[in-house]
Amino acid sequence: MPKLKENTIFPNLEEEVAINAGIASDPDTYELTAAEFAELKPYKGGRPKAEVTKERITIRLSPDVLEAFKSTGKGWQTRIDGVLKEWLNEHASS
Repeated sequence: MPKLKENTIFPNLEEEVAINAGIASDPDTYELTAAEFAELKPYKGGRPKAEVTKERITIRLSPDVLEAFKSTGKGWQTRIDGVLKEWLNEHASS
């Protein structure tokens, strides 16, 4: 079993009973037996390789630009990439 995070919260008995009742009432799932659980192997796959990969670079941005993109949440680097692609499309030399 992997090492648990320091503040891991375990369900109390009442919550455990509710969880097990939910499992039992769901026709799409079931609780593994000890034998089934013992047969499980860790997943060592990972994210599939993208057809088009991006390059890791270092870029200097103005603090206000960086903060504006970061404030939009996860995926801000992808949004910067999208804005740059849009600029390229609009300014492509014919």
